[in-house]
Amino acid sequence: MTPLSHRIAANGLEHRVLEWPAAEPGATALLLHGFMDAAGTWDLVAPRLAQAGLRVVAPDLRGFGEGARVAEGGYYYFPDYVFDVAELVDALVPPGSPLLVVGHSMGGAVATLYAGSFPSRVTRLVVAEGVGPPDHGHEEVPERMRAWIDQVRAVRARDERTMPSRDDALRRLVINHPRVPREVLATRLDALARELPDGRWAWRADPLHGTRSPVPFFVRSFVEFARRVTCPVLFVSGGPQGWHPPGEDERVAAYGAVERAEIADGGHMMHWTRPAELAAIVLRFAALR
Repeated sequence: MTPLSHRIAANGLEHRVLEWPAAEPGATALLLHGFMDAAGTWDLVAPRLAQAGLRVVAPDLRGFGEGARVAEGGYYYFPDYVFDVAELVDALVPPGSPLLVVGHSMGGAVATLYAGSFPSRVTRLVVAEGVGPPDHGHEEVPERMRAWIDQVRAVRARDERTMPSRDDALRRLVINHPRVPREVLATRLDALARELPDGRWAWRADPLHGTRSPVPFFVRSFVEFARRVTCPVLFVSGGPQGWHPPGEDERVAAYGAVERAEIADGGHMMHWTRPAELAAIVLRFAALR
């Protein structure tokens, strides 16, 4: 199933959104991808949700895939993603219409911040290994600020980093995801990298994403957003090889009404490795199966 591609203005930028329409109008599923990922890699999950009756939409979050880029002097912060999602939801989902939000990894954290800020907008929330990185201390902030400035200056000073061929891009993707089969990664590559006119390849993500944000992640703040989520929540684990930050159970327990599911051999990139199982879990939670 080939998705429709839209360009939608939200929060001062033009965002690319993929859509897998449902046969009949009904609930919408909003899929939010993780760090250094893109909307296109939901392609193994989204058609299954659409075939079950959900209208599925998935944006390229700003700075990833074919998504919007910030202007010179701008940067990428979590509040920006939440603002983008708020306006995309307003543009795509009529008020009062059921909305299922599914967030993976960084997208799960964004989904939690959005659902905690606008609880009446979200009917159900699925968080797939997306309760954030390890906690950071306030004493780290000054060093992070200096390091961030140095890193951003370095990115601006250099030419775009490229790879000589598609095979080399795939080799690097294999290095980054050693637990994902190479044949699966080969089908993810075009969503994550692009061929340049001279035959070289480059990652689609803005190089600024290779720098470390000056704003640390504070678990206490995340937990406060999770506590304000009023809809039913499903937390999906990828099993022993997934991402499990310290204090994961405490973060998950902060959601008011939460269920847990596990794809034992899914790993962190479960939407790539076990898409059918993930889709089935989501549909059962959404009460469509």
